[in-house]
Order: sequence, then C-alpha cells, then structure tokens
Amino acid sequence: MKILNELQLAKELIKFPSITPKDAGVMKFLEKKLKKLGFKTKILEFKEKRYPAVKNLYARLGTKSPNLCYAGHLDVVPPGNIKDWTINPFRPTIKGGYLIGRGANDMKSSIAAFVAAVSTFVSKNEKFNGSISLLITGDEEGDAVNGTKKVVGFLKKNKEKINFCLVGEPTNPNVLGEMIKIGRRGSLSGRLTIFGLQGHVAYPRRANNPSTIIVEILKKLKDTKFDKGTKDFQPTNLEVTKININNTADNVIPASAEATFNIRFNNKHSSKSLIKRLNKIFKTVSKKHKSKFKIEYRTSGEAFLTKPNKTTFMIQNIIKKITKIRPKLSTTGGTSDLRFIKTICPGLEFGLVGKTMHKVDEAVSLKDLKKLTKIYFNILQSYFK
Repeated sequence: MKILNELQLAKELIKFPSITPKDAGVMKFLEKKLKKLGFKTKILEFKEKRYPAVKNLYARLGTKSPNLCYAGHLDVVPPGNIKDWTINPFRPTIKGGYLIGRGANDMKSSIAAFVAAVSTFVSKNEKFNGSISLLITGDEEGDAVNGTKKVVGFLKKNKEKINFCLVGEPTNPNVLGEMIKIGRRGSLSGRLTIFGLQGHVAYPRRANNPSTIIVEILKKLKDTKFDKGTKDFQPTNLEVTKININNTADNVIPASAEATFNIRFNNKHSSKSLIKRLNKIFKTVSKKHKSKFKIEYRTSGEAFLTKPNKTTFMIQNIIKKITKIRPKLSTTGGTSDLRFIKTICPGLEFGLVGKTMHKVDEAVSLKDLKKLTKIYFNILQSYFK
C-alpha cells in the first residue's frame, strides 16, 4: 500500500477551486484516494429549497467498533481580489517554509494530514481492532444546511455508530499545540425593524421618530449583562452589526429604522431563552413610544460542551509529547460543525494554527503540517491500541 505524503496531498486538494458551495470535483478526487486505502465511500448530495445542492463524503474503513471519525470541510471562502495575493490562490506555492493557497489553513491541509496519517497507520496495522471514518462536507463555510447537518441525519437513519469524532478545524491561535476546542458558544442573530411615523423635522410632535426608539433599544441590549461566564465559557456577548435608516432627505423624520445584532452565548442560555428575554425589551420600549416592531431571528447553533473523557486526555497528552506544549481545553471562537456531530457522539477539535484563515496569502507552516500528521498518526495508534 502506498503511503501518502501530506504536503503533496494538501497541494492537490488546494488546486480545486471549491469555493462554497461549489464542489469543483474535489470530493471525487478525495474519494478515489480513500478507496485506494481500502475505505468504503459514499458521496452524499443533499438539496433543499432556496439553498444550493451540496456534495458531502462519508467514508469508512473497517466494520468493527469503536469507530473513530475525522470530520472536516473541503469548501473554502472566496479568495477576494486575486491581485492582492502574491500567488494564484489555487496554484499552491511553497515560500519560506510555508505552503500558500486558499484552504491551506482552513482546512485542506488538515484533511491531507489525517489521510496521510491513516495511510501510514494502515500500512503498519492491517488488522486493527475498530474502524476509521471520515465525514467531509462542502458546506461548512456557507449556509451549513445541506452539509454536515444532513450527513448526521443520514448516519442516524442508517444506524451508523460513531464513538468519537476529531474535527480538524484550525484551533490554535498562534502556535501548534496550544489549544483544543471541547465546545463552542451558541450564535443567535436578529434583525430588528422599528416602525415610526414619518414627518417634517420641524414638527416632531406630528411624527414618531423610529431612530430615537431603536437607539434606546440598542443601548438597553448593550447594557444587558447576560452572565459572568462559567468555568468553561466566557461571558455571553452581544454586538450590534448594522444600523440602517433608509432616508434620502435631511428634513424628513423617517418611517422606519433597522438594526442587526449577533449574540454569542454560553451554555447558561439557549436561543429560546434569549429570544424570550430580547422580545420583552422590544415590547416594553415599543409600547412606551407607541410604535410597532418586527424581529427576525436566525440561530446558527446552540452552545455545547463535550465533557472531557479518556480520549480527550489521550489526545491532549499526544499533542504535548509532540509539540512540547500542553494544549488548553477551550470553547472560544465561532461555531463549527461539531455542533451537529455532538448529537451522535462526543468529540473535540484540533488542527492547525488559524492566524491566516480567510486571509490573503493563507498559509500553513510545513513544519506544523508534518507535526500535525504525526499527531494524527499517534492518535490512531493510541486509540486502537
């Protein structure tokens, strides 16, 4: 069996312009690689009204339990202005000890590292006691509707058992080995519209200015102390992201005002409990000013925490052994697809350094790529001991 090289595979994956939700042929390419390693594979394409179709891949090597799953995504964010890059973002290049290209950091190199680690592991352990699987989506950077969420549904329906999941997101802020993610905060977005009464600015009593009302509401939102944080989570935080008043005249009191906000919340709350609390503020202030409001909510995921277990500590010890750093167990950052996977099994996230993800000249250290492959290989060795 041919042992795969993580750098070569990372380069090959980066060459595919798989800008979310476009596949660009990358799923088929990875599927062929996995089949050669002995995996049974299935390309899962899901569709839903108003959302683009997305291709995903589930592959499994072995039939026995336990099943260790690696999860990741092959879709990438758009490169932005190509002229700002020092290279073509889809022609991976090595410069100064770094591999540069869109997806090098987030997260094609991590997938390459895991697949390379599996190829080495299988060559040394032909009859290991368990199964290795990969859950790869093309919808992590996009709507996250036809991706991992749907694959998890498929696995549940088919009674596919996963015992632990390792998500390869770039979890380290600055140095490889400093952070493992064992949970994530929830994310709730809201778009609030206040309806006032249009009028002449010289006669404010004949009108009802929605800007006054929305400013009062936003101040109340920002002044709200949701909690002080927990042992595992930082305090819940609300940020106003947009304020818009569609008014072309300076001498007219507008008819409506709009604002959007996002709350990153810990496990002291749910989106349902927060919505109830927010609606109370909107109703109280609107009633006081004799106005009406409309609120639209969107939840990207609830807060969750994977209680550390023996697998968590085993992975933590392996990372420390190879990087000489004991990784912190953290819940910081945005959301990840582990929010869907945690409904079927425990898991954690560990991957590369995330400093350049989504940036121009996104890059991964060649040394880090080699170390990550070694970490993933050692995890496989220890898990199936």
